[in-house]
Amino acid sequence: MTTDPQTDDLPFYLRPIGLVLIVAAFTALKIFAASNAHFVEDEAYYRIWGLFPAMSYYDHPPMIGWWIAAGQALFGDTVFAARAVVIFSGLIGSLALWRTAFILFDARTAGWAVLFLNTSLLVGIGGILATPDAPSVLFWGLSFWALAELVTSKNANWWLVIGFMAGCGLLSKYSVLFLGAGIVFWLLWVPEARRWLLSWQLWAGGLIAVLLFTPVLYWNHLHDWVSFYKQFGRAGSKDFTAKYIFEFLGALIGLLNPLIAVLAAIGAAGLFKRFLAKDAIASLIILTVLPFLVYLIYHSLHSRVQANWPAPLFPVFALMAAVFVADLRGRSKNWIRIAKAGAVLGAVVALVVQVHAVAPVTGQLARKDPTFQLRGWPAIGSDLRKIAAETNADFVLTSGYGLNGQIDFLLKDDFPVHQFTQRIRYIMAPSPQDAVFDGTGLYITEARRDQSDKLNAAFSSVQKLAVLQRLVKGVMLEELLVYELSGRQGAVLEPVATK
Repeated sequence: MTTDPQTDDLPFYLRPIGLVLIVAAFTALKIFAASNAHFVEDEAYYRIWGLFPAMSYYDHPPMIGWWIAAGQALFGDTVFAARAVVIFSGLIGSLALWRTAFILFDARTAGWAVLFLNTSLLVGIGGILATPDAPSVLFWGLSFWALAELVTSKNANWWLVIGFMAGCGLLSKYSVLFLGAGIVFWLLWVPEARRWLLSWQLWAGGLIAVLLFTPVLYWNHLHDWVSFYKQFGRAGSKDFTAKYIFEFLGALIGLLNPLIAVLAAIGAAGLFKRFLAKDAIASLIILTVLPFLVYLIYHSLHSRVQANWPAPLFPVFALMAAVFVADLRGRSKNWIRIAKAGAVLGAVVALVVQVHAVAPVTGQLARKDPTFQLRGWPAIGSDLRKIAAETNADFVLTSGYGLNGQIDFLLKDDFPVHQFTQRIRYIMAPSPQDAVFDGTGLYITEARRDQSDKLNAAFSSVQKLAVLQRLVKGVMLEELLVYELSGRQGAVLEPVATK
């Protein structure tokens, strides 16, 4: 965020130095929460990816696994290690957004864009979570930055950077394919952009993206394209329903920050008018968002859209809001007040939720509390160690990937932990020999997902030992059942299945 004469008339919080301090404060808050709040279930699962870096995985491309592995190499097998690169990526993302808005518009727009992004609830609160959304947000944003450099500099070599960033995005999450579609639409829609179709750098950039994506293609080729079937097979696979569309829109508005969402909608409307006139910059902003947004709306008319899915669009949404607010130039103090209120609201909510994630204010909300997945795990780990000591257990089995990840982390220095179902999830790790399960073991499961009956063929004795309660402030979140296993009489782990 370099200084520039045009920043002199900006309020301190929109100047580069002010933004640096604000982003640094948010980062410090994230480091505090990331170091002290336990994993959510998906993070605990992805932690195992970090222990076994691979070309790709069953659920997603490999980037988050590589990021976690890098953090573990630096900080050990800790919660913070899994989140370290994610937190750092937030700094890079803010810098890229500032540069993007600065060269496309001006310093005022850049300042508001960074402020709105960091005070959006998804980024302000969820910016510590080690999930594939984090690298997809970063590389989508970096691809957009490179496109902005291309538009403003007219230098065709930026296509090589675009291809690299988009390729890294594809290594993060398949949804980045929609960004590629948006770029194609922009090339065809904007007359002055069509000249790039004759540029060798455009095609070389596309080749770079494909080459970077090759490990994922090769892994899927080896495993019957199982990851593609899992992710793409659910698009529109259910009947039409209006049950989820309002849930999706509500979550989108809420996680963007309701006040910022209003500003973004107005900004988008203004940009859309310029888009219809085939303005290069407005068209770039609209068309890099539109394909993915249309898909999400379509999906919500058939099935539930998870709240985190639109995350890669949030930097551009922040830019849309900033375009509107920056253009006011003091003409409407009410809208400026709304913009400031939105930023303050997001900052306050982020502070409260991050502190609550570490030290819960109350447990009365139970599973309605969005932080409930973080709660009660150390006590569960302690109880399991006691039960294991009493039974002389040698191993632990689970039947769900989220619980398996949590228990594997809690018992990482004590017992091998294996999910006996869905073995395709762990194909990157060495498969244990049957002899590992010859002694006494434990099976732990959520009460609502008990699959102990499947173990009767593998063990001669499957006996319920205990019912553990995962608690927060004395309020029960869920019951976990613990079974004692002994007398192995057959294969324990299900065979790897790709269909």
